[in-house]
Amino acid sequence: MHNFRDRFWTDNYPEGVPSDIDPDKYPNLIALIDEAFDNHPQATAYTCLGRSVTFFEAKQYAEKVSQFLIEEGFEKGDRVAVMLPNILQNPVAILGVLRAGLVVVNVNPLYSSRELCHQLCDSEAKAIIILGNFCDKLADIISKTQINYVIQTNVGDLLGLKGKFINFYLRFVKKVVPMVSFSGVSTFQFSSLMKRHYSTDPKTVRLNSSEIAFLQYTGGTTGTSKAAVLTHRNMIANCLQAEAWFQPVLKELSTGTTSKTENVGTMVCALPLYHIFALTACLFLGLRVSLRNLLIPNPRDFKGFVKTLSKENFHIFPGVNTLFNYLMNEQKFSDLDFAELKVSLGGGMAVTSSVAERWQEKTGCSLIEGYGLSETAPCVSVVPVTSRVYTGNVGLPVPSTLVKILGESSQDLGVGEIGEIAVSGPQVMREYWKNEEETNKAFTKDGFFKTGDLGVMDSSGYLKIVDRKKDMIIVSGFNVYPNEIEDVVSSFEGIVECAVVGMPDRDTGESVKLFYVVDSKHNVNVDELKSYCRGNLAAYKCPKQFEERKTLPKSNVGKILRKELR
Repeated sequence: MHNFRDRFWTDNYPEGVPSDIDPDKYPNLIALIDEAFDNHPQATAYTCLGRSVTFFEAKQYAEKVSQFLIEEGFEKGDRVAVMLPNILQNPVAILGVLRAGLVVVNVNPLYSSRELCHQLCDSEAKAIIILGNFCDKLADIISKTQINYVIQTNVGDLLGLKGKFINFYLRFVKKVVPMVSFSGVSTFQFSSLMKRHYSTDPKTVRLNSSEIAFLQYTGGTTGTSKAAVLTHRNMIANCLQAEAWFQPVLKELSTGTTSKTENVGTMVCALPLYHIFALTACLFLGLRVSLRNLLIPNPRDFKGFVKTLSKENFHIFPGVNTLFNYLMNEQKFSDLDFAELKVSLGGGMAVTSSVAERWQEKTGCSLIEGYGLSETAPCVSVVPVTSRVYTGNVGLPVPSTLVKILGESSQDLGVGEIGEIAVSGPQVMREYWKNEEETNKAFTKDGFFKTGDLGVMDSSGYLKIVDRKKDMIIVSGFNVYPNEIEDVVSSFEGIVECAVVGMPDRDTGESVKLFYVVDSKHNVNVDELKSYCRGNLAAYKCPKQFEERKTLPKSNVGKILRKELR
């Protein structure tokens, strides 16, 4: 029998992938970021809506954000929320907040006011960098939060002259940027921060690697979302693990590049940067190895997305199953040139065999799968990048990572046995933010993080996800927690009880189905219930199917049995 502590799977690593990385190579993330900026200053860091910025320019923008925050009196460890889509300001804001010694709180721009309020209150964020389009959601709830600085940006702010036209068009023609004013709060325009003059000797903040870099919110089985505390060391580790894993491809790509002005290649960044997968795989890996990130602000506009890709050469394409599926259904997708594409990486949700097979057929590039969680910054295991076929598993544990499979009483199981996946490694979070109870539940006595996912490992060390222990639903790669939706629905007048389950969905992997019971004195109008859900939940969390029942199945202690509804 294999002993998981022997990490027998490293025997099956591709050539050039080390079995360990050094998470203490840098004192903090800033050192890693600065080294990257200095190593390839003239290479292109980001391209968005037709404009490219070099690593040197990105560094200057990030320094302005950082100096502004330091001069305004923010102190080490203060939390700053970033609520932006994939536009040039997003990586600049994240890097600037980190450089100031502050903690980034990534916020999904699609959140409703209610969801935004929970995250801002829970993280005790003092400032938010937000796209003008979403300011009305913030205005509704800002008085309940500790936010006293709002830095507002608009899509065109870093796009030069063209950006001025874009901003004008969005505000006055499309009218998607609401005119909102915040009282009692300091408000700044991002564009004016960029024009400010700061001291030529920028202040730096001393940070050690155990300090917090990100509060990465993840839902919980308890329904309210909780934050994984990711330290500088966690993020450095996962960046270096990703670099190590990609080594065979990076080596192949870099054979032609010699100078500091060239990129190793181009990464398609359609996954939102507030999602941990894109944060590590696109932003930090891109910085580290000089990959140009092609930022896609609205990946849901598939026609526009394909048009953007038609003008580009791209080498690495991370995504989720849904995204790959929708893209392939676009008419002009087949006309794209995939000659340069080396790696397509699926994460966030299971990659289905039908999507993987079609992708390989259309692009000539196999779709490999990885597995991770917000709590593991995120990468736990990945299929080797040298793989040429869809495997149906989520690969081998990455360097410096221990994975074991636990039985019902937390005992170690052997190879081939199904149990809960548990992980130990330098990328595993420190704790859940301000939540000792959940933290204690999440770790074993010997310090392994229990993922809540059921899996099995074969004799070569390949991990396969069997099912989720939790009732979580995954819609297009986003975690949806039944309790949260049930909480919202049960506050609708006339609903006595309700339950939510995930249903297989060809387009999004899973979709949400709501079962509900109405009390005898009321009639519930389904359209009103739908619009109530839309007002209180992000679109991907809203139920797609509604079914009224006389009763719901329950256990002998009265707990609603979701598995029977499934």
